[in-house]
Amino acid sequence: MDGPKSDKPWWWTGLKFECLGCGRCCRGEPGAIWFTEEEERMLAARIASNLEEFRRRYVTGRYGRPSIVEKANGECRLLDGATGRCTVYGLRPLQCRLFPFWPSLLASPRAWMEESRRCPGMNQGKEHSGEEIAALLATTPFPDL
Repeated sequence: MDGPKSDKPWWWTGLKFECLGCGRCCRGEPGAIWFTEEEERMLAARIASNLEEFRRRYVTGRYGRPSIVEKANGECRLLDGATGRCTVYGLRPLQCRLFPFWPSLLASPRAWMEESRRCPGMNQGKEHSGEEIAALLATTPFPDL
């Protein structure tokens, strides 16, 4: 007979992750790089002359939301291909800052492990507690991320 089931998610005992700055999360297969209206205003102020220009040059639609345009090779438009670094790192959208602590990647151990094959910083480095992960999840403006 099984013991009592925990009401805590599978990741509650903690997960290891440390960003290695490899940029793999910013390139590859097409996806969505969603942002909030506030993030859009800050990015536009930093990299475009106005909001209209920012939208024309950097924004497309993905899954019913505005998203940063990707280059033909799948890289984020804001990634410097030569250095592998984000050109707006300090202003990058919350979606980017939360990686890999996205609801979709925390949905199951399998989803986490599949993504860890792409990201060398997952399952090593700093241990993030269940409480810390829950706090990060609570900040996402996109629960279906």
